Amino acid sequence: MEMTAAVKKEIIAAYEFRHATKEFDSSRKISGEDFQFILETGRLSPSSFGFEPWKFVVVQNPEIREKLRPFAWGAQKQLPTASHFVLILSRLPKDLTAGSDYIQGIMKDVQNLPPEVAEGKSKMYDTFLTTDFGLAGNDRALFEWGARQTYLALGNMMTAAAQIGIDSCPIEGFNKLEIEEILAAEGIMDPEHFGIACMVAFGYRLNEPRGKTRRSADQVVQWV
Repeated sequence: MEMTAAVKKEIIAAYEFRHATKEFDSSRKISGEDFQFILETGRLSPSSFGFEPWKFVVVQNPEIREKLRPFAWGAQKQLPTASHFVLILSRLPKDLTAGSDYIQGIMKDVQNLPPEVAEGKSKMYDTFLTTDFGLAGNDRALFEWGARQTYLALGNMMTAAAQIGIDSCPIEGFNKLEIEEILAAEGIMDPEHFGIACMVAFGYRLNEPRGKTRRSADQVVQWV
């Protein structure tokens, strides 16, 4: 029980520590071992049906960062100062349909499902897309659904980073089309299969943040 209490205390302390770091100490770099740990928590994250519609692009090339900067208004200080900068991509709608090569490949080659089980799961997933969530035929909604899965990985990576004393900042402040054009032109992203969902910067804070502000528990939790 004492160990459980200590672990809980450590986890809450990590959430208190984490904040949206606007500027990092550019002289401090995250070790390769620590960053691989952060990426691994993203890779192991849950996703709907276990279809992992994500890709993590770690942008360490300063020239690429500078090309992104004019179109990422929310990352003006983070791009040049972060130790590690990650673009989180999401699969496009054509890869997320039940019969797509990607989904069928995940079930066969990653989840190792027997053919009859994969067929049943495929039918269930198709019903989910067409009836339960009504995503089929709406490419924007289907892309955003895929992007929502990437946010599970994003949250886990930021929390894991905080637990080992590393700062982070999630970023949505960018022009999606312009960023995607740059990534495609640089050969970083295949625009036939991916779009950008969000960005996240990692490093060590340059300045101490103001106190964390959140609504009270009784304002956000309802018991019925």
